[in-house]
Amino acid sequence: MKIIKPALILCSVLMVLNVKAQSDEKVFKTIYTQSLTNGKSYDWLDHLSNQIGSRLSGSLGAAKAVVYTKEELEKLGLDKVWLQSVMVPRWIRGTKEYAFIESEPGKTTTVNICALGGSIATPALGIKANVIEVKNFEELEAYGREKIEGKIVFYNRPMQADLISTFEAYGGCVNQRYKGAAEAIKYGAVGVIVRSMNLRLDDFPHTGSMTYDNIPVEKRIPSAAISTNDAELLSTMLKLNKDIKFYFKQSCKQLKDVQSYNVIGEITGSEFPNEYMVVGGHLDSWDLGDGSHDDGAGVVQSMDVLRLLKESGIKPKRSIRVVLFMNEENGLRGGKKYAEEAKRKGENHVFALESDAGGFTPRGFSFDCSEASFNQILSWQHLFKPYLIHYFEKGGTGADVGPLKTNSNVLAGLRPDSQRYFDHHHASNDTFDAVNKRELELGAATMTALVYLFDKYGVNPIANKDKIKK
Repeated sequence: MKIIKPALILCSVLMVLNVKAQSDEKVFKTIYTQSLTNGKSYDWLDHLSNQIGSRLSGSLGAAKAVVYTKEELEKLGLDKVWLQSVMVPRWIRGTKEYAFIESEPGKTTTVNICALGGSIATPALGIKANVIEVKNFEELEAYGREKIEGKIVFYNRPMQADLISTFEAYGGCVNQRYKGAAEAIKYGAVGVIVRSMNLRLDDFPHTGSMTYDNIPVEKRIPSAAISTNDAELLSTMLKLNKDIKFYFKQSCKQLKDVQSYNVIGEITGSEFPNEYMVVGGHLDSWDLGDGSHDDGAGVVQSMDVLRLLKESGIKPKRSIRVVLFMNEENGLRGGKKYAEEAKRKGENHVFALESDAGGFTPRGFSFDCSEASFNQILSWQHLFKPYLIHYFEKGGTGADVGPLKTNSNVLAGLRPDSQRYFDHHHASNDTFDAVNKRELELGAATMTALVYLFDKYGVNPIANKDKIKK
């Protein structure tokens, strides 16, 4: 049995009382100081990325990440730490893909491709066929089966460069990756090549999930992404010679579902233990890099929120959980499972915050909430402004917390600077060296500060009569 010294108890009590008496500005200062001088997020990410590596659902890396993060959360002295079982898909890439453009018999140019997540393999000897380039599904339909049958469809719609929001640019063209194969099958295509979702011109192909909808397995065709540099090359060569051929070979495979876990830790609320606040990111990643930005950064920032609350002497009123979701990338099984269990248990989730937009400099948050709640949130902007983090907008939050949405709660998404995010997203250069320590720690502190405010003032501004201390 541990013997707790009275002096230690008194010190803890005085710390909590001191935090309660402080203004919100002083609490913010404490949180940011703790994160920037005594942060753990960068060390955690170093291990997750460099010792474990990629964490595709169902893989050994994902299993190791579950064990590691659970052990680290247990070291924090939280009230509860546990695993939540969830069945996840297991897709494997197999041997490295290979592709070339054949301008005439015997004259080839090698290009960079990668299979899209969920794609089938090519035949053992690969596929070689003529290519037809389209920008969208309307062009595909206009060409029709007569011109497409037996060919490889090349989707070459770039992300819109003049949009300041790179996530908006991504959303404007990602359907060609996700549904491109399903659409091309309708017209007799034998394969699909998709321009990588990347604003930069480089040699890195970017993977990502795709779907065949309900098309029978025997009618499915292989689908791959091509780097932006090579997409430009292929497009130029097609303009010069419509008869060039494209060859690609990939050996990916879809296996049976396997068991995995969401990793959950909790600080139980002192006044409202049955009101739950969630902060999280997704533990799985794609397999090309080590998933440092997507979403190792969100995982370790979320873990550090609970640590920073404890280190700052904050005793939450409400129960605060960190949830490390499994299988966001190719199924969202973890997010759905957590929401299903919460509903089954009748848990009241009043707030959920997700970090899944990279570990770059935080700029603010987006919120899915009522106008009354958003007006309350806007009244907090002045607290974040000294840290140059005061972009507050209504909008999308996060895929994993989305299933928790109700008519009365608040969902939030951390919004870092996004201009370089898609340089790394789903590619082999999503690695630890691309994450800046200070930017990562600023994000962890920013998330902690928002959680602190919602815990203190609640999510119902009509019922809340507290005033923000200046």
